[in-house]
Amino acid sequence: MHYVTVENLTKSFGIKPLFSNITFHINEGDKIAIIAKNGSGKSTLLKILSGQDVADSGKVWIHKEVTVALFEQDPKFNEELSILDNIFHANHPVVNAIRDYELACESTDDDGTLMSQALEKMDELNAWDFDTKVKQILGKLNIHHLNQDVKTLSGGQRKRVALAQTLIDIGFEHKHILLIMDEPTNHLDVEMVEWLEHYLNQEKITLILVTHDRYFLDAVCNNIWEIDGSTINFYKGDYETYMEQKAARIDSEMATIDKAKNLYRKELEWMRKQPKARTTKSKSRQDNFYDVEAVAKKRIEDNKVSLQMKMNRLGGKIAELKKVYKSFDEKHILKGFDYTFNKGERLGIIGKNGAGKSTFLQILQGEAEPDSGKVNIGDTIVFGNFSQQGLEIKEDMRVIEYVKNIAENFPLAKGGTISAAQFLELFLFSPDQQYTYLSKLSGGEKKRLQLLAVLFRNPNFLILDEPTNDLDLPTLGVLERFLSDFGGCLLIVSHDRYFMDRLVDHLFVFEGEGKITDFPGNYSDYRIWEKTRERNDTTVKGTQLSTEEKAEVMAAPEVKIKRKLSFKEQKELEQLEQDMPTLEREKVEIAQKMTENNSFEELQKLSNRAIEITQLLESKELRWLELSE
Repeated sequence: MHYVTVENLTKSFGIKPLFSNITFHINEGDKIAIIAKNGSGKSTLLKILSGQDVADSGKVWIHKEVTVALFEQDPKFNEELSILDNIFHANHPVVNAIRDYELACESTDDDGTLMSQALEKMDELNAWDFDTKVKQILGKLNIHHLNQDVKTLSGGQRKRVALAQTLIDIGFEHKHILLIMDEPTNHLDVEMVEWLEHYLNQEKITLILVTHDRYFLDAVCNNIWEIDGSTINFYKGDYETYMEQKAARIDSEMATIDKAKNLYRKELEWMRKQPKARTTKSKSRQDNFYDVEAVAKKRIEDNKVSLQMKMNRLGGKIAELKKVYKSFDEKHILKGFDYTFNKGERLGIIGKNGAGKSTFLQILQGEAEPDSGKVNIGDTIVFGNFSQQGLEIKEDMRVIEYVKNIAENFPLAKGGTISAAQFLELFLFSPDQQYTYLSKLSGGEKKRLQLLAVLFRNPNFLILDEPTNDLDLPTLGVLERFLSDFGGCLLIVSHDRYFMDRLVDHLFVFEGEGKITDFPGNYSDYRIWEKTRERNDTTVKGTQLSTEEKAEVMAAPEVKIKRKLSFKEQKELEQLEQDMPTLEREKVEIAQKMTENNSFEELQKLSNRAIEITQLLESKELRWLELSE
């Protein structure tokens, strides 16, 4: 069954075309992720499908039996109403019964009448199953105090309330549902994201979404659509398959463009030689020339960046925290914290909101004072801080002017520099976009520029606080490749599991009340370890496990954490892989020389060197095995 049919859809933003003459179907059971650079029309397409925006031309047909639900990035509420009234806004008998029941549960003035009436209505409509689902949604998204006005909520709380509202709305619909979601994982911690993955897989819904969370994408979606240069490309499978198929498509297009360029040069020469009066045959060739020209001049944006930066030199001393204490009233943030940062440190920070992650970053950078203890920062350290506060704009100016105010050029490791304009292009700001005013940038584009501005200052100790929020997947790919080559210290606070797994090799886990655990592995390693620890807990909600259940838990295989190599260790491994073959060759050469006519002294030297090489090889092979494992 076709839920949605779209034919020749075209939409522009001012003079900029977002997409042009795109055609597609959404079928029952499809779970689709849309990928594109910020400003390419992802959110606009979702709004057109939900009826909140209209296209310039083309047709959108939605099956009459399909109910469309939209979860937006910027949720809209009735600000004067409570969380409860906003969530249960739909005028549906079951929803009304549950709202009245939840209201009775929250009420402190009820003499029993409200509860009695609510229970009677719940029984009459058999609403208890749905109420269980509602309680699960609210509990998993950490939504409590339902009588609180929505206007008092933080940005993250508003997003979670909007998500709960959307999931509850589709929960009482028994029709065919098309759920449209724009960045649903923003402001959710990893437990919430994992629960949402499971929930969406359990529900019988058709889904189209925009997300930057690649693990979430892989867990939920089976199709990837990419908006690229006002056209749309379709891929089946997970994110890795998409990357492979996209690379193959780009290679094919590049080959086509190369052929077209060769033909274009020949045809251009013919065009210049032709008289103005043309025969029908030459007119046909002329028309074909313009088609060839369009292909030859097509620009393929393959967002691969390899940038060996000439980083400010790191001295022997990086940063050292000794017996650091920090509290706010009765709330402990740090309790005697000790740590010495090393060169090439790649550290992730995770923990519940309010556990003290931001305060720790401020203390490290000297923006906040500890209650006691010492924080010693090396003289050569240049911090680069990408914060959640966003781009600081003192006056409106063009993008290129903003970057040039930081520096005209960016130094490269092998000598030379690249200009501000070239650096902007590496981070997906086209020459036209570079002359856009800051005030005209989208939220995601401002985040990208903020990130670029931090990197352009050439720090050697990077601190990234939730860098993936509002960044599109192409930009994240560029950022990850840049950070993979970054030779300085890297400290990342993020809920993005894929991003953390790719870049960090150990974690600081903020567990609350000043307790910080140094975990030797990446984010996925930690989640596996944490789930195993939960399984090995012999009580569940205060109830003792049976003998059989305990035996099953005890028999469960121990999870071994495979730690990712640090930057320094990776370089050491690469050096070992160069050294060992060289020593092997020298060993063979010495063995050959010892068969020749040599003096006693020469034989003694060769023998000593052979022993030395054997010992070196043994130690290097042991270290290579250790690092490889």
